[in-house]
Order: sequence, then structure tokens, then C-alpha cells
Amino acid sequence: MFLKVVNCEEDQKDKHFISNTFVDSIREISPENVVYVITDNAPACKAAGLLVESKFPQIFWTPCVVHTLNLTLRSICSPSPHPKYDDIMEKCGWIAKVSGDVFFIKNFIMNHSIRLAMFNSHSKLKLL
Repeated sequence: MFLKVVNCEEDQKDKHFISNTFVDSIREISPENVVYVITDNAPACKAAGLLVESKFPQIFWTPCVVHTLNLTLRSICSPSPHPKYDDIMEKCGWIAKVSGDVFFIKNFIMNHSIRLAMFNSHSKLKLL
């Protein structure tokens, strides 16, 4: 459930700032009404999640699965050259090809209004 937006452009986003922001929001709606805090995988967010868990033992932190998958896919599709990853990249190279094909097909549909209309008329899914 989305609760609110906090503009923190001017603030230093360290684990204490993030944790305090979460704690304030949790207290606004009562800790009994919160089960999970989900963030991206940045070290400061992970540390903030653990601080929240220490203050509220019944509340759990977890990294965002979508963010984790995006980072994984980005690593597979644009790997840093390193000999220790050669074997892994050889085995997972097909993922980069499939990802490229999916991106091409999505753009092919999205960039042509007739194809997009056809897709929308035959699918309940929405392309993002």
C-alpha cells in the first residue's frame, strides 16, 4: 500500500535518515498495521531496513525483487570483463540474447499504433 511521498532532495540519504523516515511513517499509521518495509538494494537501504527491524521486531525488511532482477539482468547483459566470470557468462549468454529480442519486439509493437492496437485488443497485459 502506498502511503506518502517524502521529498528528500536536500537531505543526505544515509541509513539513519532513511530509517528515521521509515520509523516516522510507521508510527503515523501504528506499527501494528505494518508487516513489511521493501526498499531497493542499496547498502544504506539495507542498513535502514535492519534498523527498522531492530526497533520493530514484528516488521520485516526485504529488498525489492524487481530491483534485484533488474540488477541481475543488467549484469548479465552488460558484464564487466573479468576472467573469473567467463564461464558464467558463457552459460548465461542466452539470457542477453532473449532480453535483446524482447526489447526489440516491445519497441516494434509500442512504436506502431496499429500493432499496439492489435496487441491491446488480444491481450489483457499492458506493455510498459
